[in-house]
Amino acid sequence: MCSAPSIVWLRHDLRLADNPALQAAAARRAPLIPIYILCPEEEGVWIPGGASRWWLHQSLASLQYELKERGSRLILCHGKALPTLEGIIEDVGAASVFWNRRYEPSSRTRDEAVATALRRKGLHVATFNASLLFEPDSITTLEGRPYKVFTPFWRACLRQAEPTVPQPEPQTFIAPTAWPKSLKLATLGLEDRIDWAGGLRSAWTPGTMGAVRELNRFLDVALDAYIDDRNRPDRLGTSRLSPHLHFGEISPRMIWHAVQSRLAATSIDTLRHAETYLSEIGWREFAYYLLNHFPHTTEQPLRPDFKSFPWREDAVALNAWCKGRTGYPIVDAGMRELWETGWMHNRLRMIVASFLVKDLFIPWQQGARWFWDTLVDADLASNTLGWQWTAGCGADAAPFFRIFNPVKQGETFDPQGTYICRYVPELRRLPNRWIHQPWKAPKEVLTAAGVTLGETYPAPIVDHAIARAEALRAYKYLKSIS
Repeated sequence: MCSAPSIVWLRHDLRLADNPALQAAAARRAPLIPIYILCPEEEGVWIPGGASRWWLHQSLASLQYELKERGSRLILCHGKALPTLEGIIEDVGAASVFWNRRYEPSSRTRDEAVATALRRKGLHVATFNASLLFEPDSITTLEGRPYKVFTPFWRACLRQAEPTVPQPEPQTFIAPTAWPKSLKLATLGLEDRIDWAGGLRSAWTPGTMGAVRELNRFLDVALDAYIDDRNRPDRLGTSRLSPHLHFGEISPRMIWHAVQSRLAATSIDTLRHAETYLSEIGWREFAYYLLNHFPHTTEQPLRPDFKSFPWREDAVALNAWCKGRTGYPIVDAGMRELWETGWMHNRLRMIVASFLVKDLFIPWQQGARWFWDTLVDADLASNTLGWQWTAGCGADAAPFFRIFNPVKQGETFDPQGTYICRYVPELRRLPNRWIHQPWKAPKEVLTAAGVTLGETYPAPIVDHAIARAEALRAYKYLKSIS
C-alpha cells in the first residue's frame, strides 16, 4: 500500500465506471483526490460555448454527488492546469497524477507539457484512453498514411481486437487525511452566459444516470427500427447520447458492449440495425482520428483548393439562419430546436448546414461557430467533420454539388409536418400540402391558417433554385482554377 496521495485529473471523463485513470489510481490503494480544473484559456480559440458550460455545470454537480456518496470529494479549481496541479501536489504531498487523454490540438499540446514538467519533478504520471474505442495513431493505411475515407478506416478498426470490456467503478475510495481547498461549483460561473437554460433543463438530464437512461431507452425502444427511424426528426429514433459521450458520462466501450449484449438476447434482424448504429459510433472515432492527424482543419479546409471558394459575408442572412427565420420551415424548425434544446437531429444538421453554405454562400466556419456556442454536445472533432463534410471540403466529404433541397428534405423526412409544427408553431394550422413551402399556398389558405408571409412567418430569404444554380457555377469556377 502506497501512503502518498494520488491525483486523478478529470476532464471529459466525468464518470466513475470504465474510467481507466480513476481505476489505476484506486489500484494503488493510496488516498485518492479527484480534481477538475476549469481552464478555458487553455482551450485555444475554442473556449466552450454557453450550452456546453451549462451542461458541464450539471455534470459536475452529478459527479460531486456520486463521489460524496462514496466518501470522496470532487475538488474544483479554476486556473492554468500546471500551476494548479503543482499547488495541490505540494499541499497534499501527492506522488502520482493520472488522467485520461484528450485529442484536441490545444489540449494535446498542454497535456504533453504538463506531463513533462511533472515527471521532471519526480512524479509518476500515467495517461489512458477513456474516450475512444481505438487510439488514432494505431490505425493507418498499408502505406502508413492516415485514412481520409470513412469506410476503409472503419474496416481497419473492425480488424483490430474488439474494444475491451468496460471496467467497473473502483470498489473503494480512500480519502486523504486532509483535503485540498475546493471552489464552490457556483463560483465557476458556468451558467452565467446562458439565457435559455429553461429549455435545456426540460430536454436533458446531464450526468451518468441520465446517460444510462438514454441508452436503455434507445436499446428498448429504438434500436430495432434504427435504420428507418434515424433520419426522421419527427420520431425518437436516435440514441441522443452525444452530449453524454462528449462529457464522458458514458464511454463508447460501455455503449459498444451494451449493444452487443442486446444482440445476444434478441432476433437476428436487429443485427443490421445494430451494425448501422455502431458505425455511427465509428464516425465519431473517424472525427477524432482526422482531428488527430489534421489539427488545422478546425479552421481551414482539408482540401486546400476550397480556400479560394467565393464565400460571402452576409450578417443579415446569417442572423436569419441562426434565429430560424429563413422562410424554409424545415430549416427554421432545426435552428429553433437547437436554440430551445441545445441539440439538433443529425438529419437536420445536414439540412441546415447545406442551406447555410450552399444557399446562402456563408463560410462553414461561421456555422461551426454558432453550433459550438449553442450545442450541448459541441465536440470539436465531430463539429469540424460535420461542417467540412457538408461543405465538401473535408475528408470523405459529400461533393459540393450535392445540394439539399429543403422542401424535398422536409417532405421526405417529416412527411406529416409533425416536427415543423413542434418548433414552428405559427404554421401548425397550415394543411400538410403547404407546410413545407407556405409561400406557394393560396392566399385564402394562408388566411385561414392565420399566416401572413413577411409578418407572422418570413418569406424565403433566398430562392433555392436560383441559389443552387449559383452554387454550381461557383463550384465549376473553383474546379477551373484548382
